[in-house]
Amino acid sequence: MLSLLGFCMMISFLLLVLTKKLSPVVAFVFVAVAFAIIGGFSNEMGQLMMDGIIQVTPTAIMIVFAILYFGLMIDVGLFDPMISRILKYVKGDPLKIVIATALITMIVGLDGDGSSTFMITISAMLPLYKKLGMNRLILSCVVALAAGVMNMIPWGGPLVRAAASLNVEMSDLFIPLIPAMIGGLVWTFFSAYILGKKERERIGVIQIYTESFTEQSSTIEQKKTSPTLFWFNLLLTIALMIMLIMDVLPLQILFAIAFSIALFVNFRDPKAQQEQILSHANNFVLISTLIFAAGIFLGVLNGTQMMDAMAVSIVSVIPEGLGPYLPVLVAITSLPLVFVFPPDAYYFGILPIISETAANFGIDPVEIGRAALLGHSTTGFPLSPLVPATFILIGLSGVDFGEHQKFLFKWAFGTTIVMTIIAVLTGAISF
Repeated sequence: MLSLLGFCMMISFLLLVLTKKLSPVVAFVFVAVAFAIIGGFSNEMGQLMMDGIIQVTPTAIMIVFAILYFGLMIDVGLFDPMISRILKYVKGDPLKIVIATALITMIVGLDGDGSSTFMITISAMLPLYKKLGMNRLILSCVVALAAGVMNMIPWGGPLVRAAASLNVEMSDLFIPLIPAMIGGLVWTFFSAYILGKKERERIGVIQIYTESFTEQSSTIEQKKTSPTLFWFNLLLTIALMIMLIMDVLPLQILFAIAFSIALFVNFRDPKAQQEQILSHANNFVLISTLIFAAGIFLGVLNGTQMMDAMAVSIVSVIPEGLGPYLPVLVAITSLPLVFVFPPDAYYFGILPIISETAANFGIDPVEIGRAALLGHSTTGFPLSPLVPATFILIGLSGVDFGEHQKFLFKWAFGTTIVMTIIAVLTGAISF
């Protein structure tokens, strides 16, 4: 009975989200309340939901301070000089331009927001592609590849969702995947090199006055930050990255401390500090609301033992010999599933069931989370018609969606395969 109720709860949520009848936040809450009552758990419902909220609170706190920190660094122009120098260096060489596209995307992608990454990078590079008559499918492809791998960072949406869904520490998901992520970035540069070389062979190197051209055409605005502040912000960011990798303190605390320091140093006036926080309120309010709503949903699903019952049912139909290979199977199938499941449906609907199933075969659920991050909503999200940011990418690039999908798929799937191999070799996922 619990198993059937759990599957009905999951299917109801997925249908409501996939058919866009309700937003994910509303669907999480409505479905949780409805099935708690249907299952006869109305008396315990409040406590179950609070338990779920408490479980995801550390994740919500981390994402708030991460968004505020990188939003501040972008606002004060920390990354602008690097991007400007890259644009001046590439001149009229298609190969250099494509490689620079990947590099700039990676730099801008540090904020963990796919939409802003697409807007900034495409706006900066599109004039060069137009000026040289370069294939804009290459632009959308390389930006998608780089943004996809960068979406694996701890403050990006996929890892936040996976951590909240599985109730695991983000460092347990991310740190073992660092070698795989590096491999994904290397593959991105390799792909950019191959594509750029073909463009260079097709159109040759064209001499243009890049400095004046980029100054007029690029939408990147140079902020007036003193050299002292620039170097302080750079050193602070490097120190933060090192401490994140070393796991010196919980991620939430590191970002909170770093943001507080950066805010105080860059904006001494309390009113200006408040305005800086409010300028990014939309971003962190939306994602935090989603995380807390997911906590309510998962609190009911886990607290009523529905999840356990569903896992037992699935285990009963999975061939015994297939169980040990679940992490690799999840990794390989995670990218194609972006065409079927949006991020919320996959991470909060599908992933918990798979992880519970894997646990019955002696596989740590955190491995399933790592495997999912190798494709779904990372390398695959710029392909999905279910992710709004995808349409920002193709809209700004001026390419056809179908052509973009066909052009990008093999390169994106190649990224997942490369990262999966490295994840297996380094022990991040078992095989």
